[in-house]
Amino acid sequence: MTLKTLCVYCGSNSGRLTEYEAQARALAREMVKRDIALVYGGAAVGLMGAVADAVLEAGGRAIGVIPESLMQKELAHHNLTELHVVQSMHERKTMMAERADAFVAMPGGAGTLEEIFESWTWAQLGMHKKPCGLLNVAGYYDALAAFLDHSVEERFMRAEHRAMLAVDSDPAVLLDHFANYVPPTVSKWIEKGEH
Repeated sequence: MTLKTLCVYCGSNSGRLTEYEAQARALAREMVKRDIALVYGGAAVGLMGAVADAVLEAGGRAIGVIPESLMQKELAHHNLTELHVVQSMHERKTMMAERADAFVAMPGGAGTLEEIFESWTWAQLGMHKKPCGLLNVAGYYDALAAFLDHSVEERFMRAEHRAMLAVDSDPAVLLDHFANYVPPTVSKWIEKGEH
């Protein structure tokens, strides 16, 4: 699959470790090297601002989508290739999903998790065939990945659907995985008695 755009979900805060921002910048450089445009939430703060700034500094394209309510709080990045101002968070997520060929979550809080989980859920339901992944900076997503494996063991999720959410600490490896992604063709639902 050819990736032309990547939706990056990440924190509007920078986090405790300097490695979070360093990896946001590394992902941005890898994207520009591969001619992949950034689609993201349009903010100038936190990891969101860091990844957008690094894409622009490397000569790439950064497309932001931000709700009017956040625009008014002066969080918007005003130097993007494109900035779309929408009315609601639902409109924001819809536009980002439509513009993206793949989805990745860097470290972030509840909003980041909600966004990547929604994209991944839509993929499991067959609503799109785009790859999803976690950029696991400094082990940030280790506990979450273990919990998702537990969900498979407890038969709330198929192993094939768990595998749809790639987890890697290296931006280049994650993007290679996305380029070679083939969605599974199994039913989401697990029948009683099925192992």
